[in-house]
Amino acid sequence: MTSYEAQRLENIRRNQALIKELGITRAEEKPKRPAPKKRKLSHDSARPVRVSARIASAPAKPSYNEDALIKEGASVRAVSRKRASNTKSEAATITVKDTGSPPPDLDEIRAGWTAWKPVAAPPTRDENGTFHFESHPTFLPNKSPAEMLAEGAFGGSYYRRLYSKALKTAIEDDWKELPDDWLKDLNIEKYLTSPQYDPEVNKFKVKCGQSIEEWEANGWIAHDYDVRGWFQWYIRFWLGRRCDDDDRQVGRWDRCVGRNGRWRRMLLKKYIQAGVKTVADEGVDEEEVSPVMHQTCHHWAWEVRQDVLDEAWQHGL
Repeated sequence: MTSYEAQRLENIRRNQALIKELGITRAEEKPKRPAPKKRKLSHDSARPVRVSARIASAPAKPSYNEDALIKEGASVRAVSRKRASNTKSEAATITVKDTGSPPPDLDEIRAGWTAWKPVAAPPTRDENGTFHFESHPTFLPNKSPAEMLAEGAFGGSYYRRLYSKALKTAIEDDWKELPDDWLKDLNIEKYLTSPQYDPEVNKFKVKCGQSIEEWEANGWIAHDYDVRGWFQWYIRFWLGRRCDDDDRQVGRWDRCVGRNGRWRRMLLKKYIQAGVKTVADEGVDEEEVSPVMHQTCHHWAWEVRQDVLDEAWQHGL
């Protein structure tokens, strides 16, 4: 051991002896502060959710159910606030409450279904097959009611016997108001009054949409005018009736298959994605383009025509 180390140890012993003699003790170290407890959130606590601007601005995924984008609650998919507001405006337009007893004006309502007289001229049809109605220039279907029935629509069950919970009465035989020339070559039991929905009857051999009972439950039926819904309205509108429900029904058609209608755009997008540039006279190959979307549009009196497809390929959607 060097002299320096020996001197250092001696100093340490001397200092320790002095400290002991003076009664000096080392101060205890302060205990470490415990980590704060995490606050437990109850099940009812609202948890903020961060969503990127890209996700928040993305459109909600579509649904194929009739009016499902208008009544978004019927879909299990996420929806945007804008489309949810459309739900309220459409579904709440006409609602008949079940009061537990038949409405006192049931006879008057029934009479109103057939008491109307035609006040408008039949539509004209242009070279592309689109119909034009003078009273509603933006309403541009390209399938007539007679064509829809003859080709196959609504699973052959549109005019089946129906019980209306809202009116508490059975509806049947109202198909008899259809023009005779629409019915002369039509199998009534197969194409109009089948008690069961048969997809094979439909033009594209698939099932789509909801039942009339579901439409009624969701408030989409204007009972004073058309107890079976949109297609019955279209038939009577075609035949010249005009009523206070026209603008609502035309608006629904426009949102579905009008120029910017959601189902029309979705179907045209499928054509482009599949690389299909030609539409056959009697429709398209079911294996190439969605038959469900085709049948849905067909139920709204519209189908893809070559001029529309050409425009979609040329200018996009």
